[in-house]
Amino acid sequence: MSKKAESRRDFIRKTVTGAAALSFGGILPGFSASSYNRILGANERIKIASMGVNSRGLALANNFAALKDCEIYNICDVDSRAAQVCIDSVRKIQGTSPTAVPDFRKALEDKDVDALVVAAPDHWHAPAALLASAAGKHVYLEKPCSHNPHEGELLMAAALKYKNVIQMGNQRRSWPNVAKGIAELHAGVIGRPYMAKTWYTNNRPSIGVGKNVPVPTWLNYDLWQGPAPRVAYKDNLIHYNWHWFWHWGTGEALNNGTHMVDLARWGLGVDYPTQVSSNGGRYRYQDDWETPDTQVINMEFGNNSMITWEGRSCNPQAIEGASVGVMFYGENGSMLITGGNAYTIFDLKNKIVKEVKATSVVNTSSLTSPSQALDAYHLQNFLDGIKDGKPLNADIVSGHKSTLLVQLGNIAQRTGRALDIDPSNGRIRNDKQAMKLWKREYEKGWEPKV
Repeated sequence: MSKKAESRRDFIRKTVTGAAALSFGGILPGFSASSYNRILGANERIKIASMGVNSRGLALANNFAALKDCEIYNICDVDSRAAQVCIDSVRKIQGTSPTAVPDFRKALEDKDVDALVVAAPDHWHAPAALLASAAGKHVYLEKPCSHNPHEGELLMAAALKYKNVIQMGNQRRSWPNVAKGIAELHAGVIGRPYMAKTWYTNNRPSIGVGKNVPVPTWLNYDLWQGPAPRVAYKDNLIHYNWHWFWHWGTGEALNNGTHMVDLARWGLGVDYPTQVSSNGGRYRYQDDWETPDTQVINMEFGNNSMITWEGRSCNPQAIEGASVGVMFYGENGSMLITGGNAYTIFDLKNKIVKEVKATSVVNTSSLTSPSQALDAYHLQNFLDGIKDGKPLNADIVSGHKSTLLVQLGNIAQRTGRALDIDPSNGRIRNDKQAMKLWKREYEKGWEPKV
């Protein structure tokens, strides 16, 4: 253990002891100052509580369990069935059985827990990460990092205040060949890149029209809703269709667009835009689905460059031969990065001048674990950030900037007009109606704070 890491932990411990209990009022039950007296275990295995394990969270728990530096210690899920499946799966991998703690807030009270993995629905991402940060825990936060821009700003403030490690699940930032391709881009392999086209295509079925039915016995629906204002339970909501309701989800733009828009922003070397517009809608079916199933977002930046994102949830026709990807266009050529750990460089005559192939297959249609072996690089980077203070490949500032781009696209979509953006901080200028969508309403007593 490095002296730098030890001194950093001492600083975190002292910081959270004095300040964390003041945040969130009574939302985090049973806390006292003595609860903050430990960040890491006496041994060097990082103990993790995993929140939300029905789908992507199950894959993450299994992947973390396979790493030697950590132990899945608690499984936290409002679905008792999903929790048991995950416990059984993790036990086979790490040889010990994690404990079911249905309410993740109870896990945060445990001094033996070092970090929280958040893979619950989008409306829980930032509130859970903020609670964990206030409790002195580190956070691995699935994309998108927030449900709305206000929450993203709170996350950046929390990282500054509590000095904890918050890694966002933009896992391609840790894929070796993708990182190599971006490095070549920055070195000028295609000249100055000035446009990045990103996309995602799928063929999702209709979700129908939901009916009000009794809450299943296996589900704690009140805790599932958490910070979101209460609405009646319907039979077409849980576990996946919540993505397509503004009340809980953020649509395909943040569900899948975040990944490739993040690569585009990284490759172009841009932060906040100057203008964002969006066109699209729910075109394929007439059902309860609220967010666009067909959408094109355009983002312009002050360095004379732009990013576009095309999302088609209900038509899988590929672009550049791939269902997901980003194409960079530059002065002297182009670079293509699709869903795998590979890239291809073209000259201005569309001739391939370099092709770096992937060493493993990525199933981009998988909803749970399309790239488990590659994702392990990203998870290890998170653990190294905790243990040794290693720089994160996707810290929360970077994560917020990329998440905000597609959030602004959704705000432009919902207001029906282009947005003028302050490039110094990403905030919307001179549009009070659009700024009403900068944050959301919360269930009373659940308002996130730093």
